Amino acid sequence: MNLTDINEIRALLARHDFRFSKSMGQNFLTAAWVPADIADASGADAHTGVLEVGPGIGCLTEQLSKRAGKVLCVELDKSLKPVLAETLADCDNVELIFGDVLKQNLPELVREHFGALRPVVCANLPYNVTSPLLTAFIEADCFDSITVMIQREVARRIGIFVQWYMEPELLFDVPPSCFIPQPKVTSSVIRLRRREKPPVEVRDEKLMFRVIRAAFNQRRKTLVNALSSQLGVLDKENAARALVNCGFDT
Repeated sequence: MNLTDINEIRALLARHDFRFSKSMGQNFLTAAWVPADIADASGADAHTGVLEVGPGIGCLTEQLSKRAGKVLCVELDKSLKPVLAETLADCDNVELIFGDVLKQNLPELVREHFGALRPVVCANLPYNVTSPLLTAFIEADCFDSITVMIQREVARRIGIFVQWYMEPELLFDVPPSCFIPQPKVTSSVIRLRRREKPPVEVRDEKLMFRVIRAAFNQRRKTLVNALSSQLGVLDKENAARALVNCGFDT
């Protein structure tokens, strides 16, 4: 079965009476080059264990299974169970878990299912949960790399939290015409590789992220007002003095 052929996809979904869910951000790929290129970009080989979130009908899963030692898929939509049972029937190195990956203990999941395999993430992420998923993958601190397809706008403004722990690389864009149903935005594939150490040294990492959150949480405010109102330990005068000491105009 060609899992990116639009006619075969429609026939497959009709056989199992499947309906797309907007709330889950389901868009299935219809261009064969996309899952193949994503799987290649992940660097998966016989010594790799791949965590895939939201396999859909399994077109990326199929490509990963050809390369990786093992693929572990976590799918939230239980209505896809009979679909994936059909499409991945010949993929002996694929295991499926149905549930919310954000409720999983990821380090424990990796230890239990991958053993000595090198753990990586490779997935087409739903747009509506991109940030919490990336945060969970990074905080788990157990993946060598994270290769994901996300909304292009998000890919081009990857946040400081991600860049602090990972080295981001923008790989390629995927137009809406490569999906069914077609999203309203272009997607991008990015690869994040874990840094050996943070890009700069700081005395207090927690304080640094508090300052960053305070600065960006209320973007319509001046930086002085944002810091003084959000941090709770600085008045406007001391916030202004701190910014001047850092070389900023106030």
